[in-house]
Amino acid sequence: MSYWRKISPSGAIGDLFAYWRQPTPYRWPILGLSMAITLTMLLVLIPETVRKPPDPPEVTWISTFEAGRTDAQIAASNLANQQRQDVLTAERAQREEERRERARALGRATFIDVDSLEAQMKRRLAAQEAAQAAARARAAEQQQQQTQPAR
Repeated sequence: MSYWRKISPSGAIGDLFAYWRQPTPYRWPILGLSMAITLTMLLVLIPETVRKPPDPPEVTWISTFEAGRTDAQIAASNLANQQRQDVLTAERAQREEERRERARALGRATFIDVDSLEAQMKRRLAAQEAAQAAARARAAEQQQQQTQPAR
């Protein structure tokens, strides 16, 4: 017979209650002392958590422009930046179209009717745009009614 078969939680609890029911004059002081020692150990060993506010972020100002630029230099810089943005937008649109073409090729290779799916998607997008436009128009109308003085 193994050692662990002799141990059961219900037996241990029963033994504790049987021992506690025995008439001893010191059971309440011993209970109070044991609780006090346990509470003291918990208070001493578990530190109080102190939260400090987060440090404010360090702001580093970086200026790559000259302090005394003229309006012509600013306009030229803005134009060059817009040209870069146009090139990036065109490249992004080209990559998106290539991705769509690959998806169409995959759909055709797996015998999916890609053209009807695209037409269905265009109709769905048009309906969504129309609903959004109608919602914007209603919101603008409500805002206009709210701003008009009452007669």
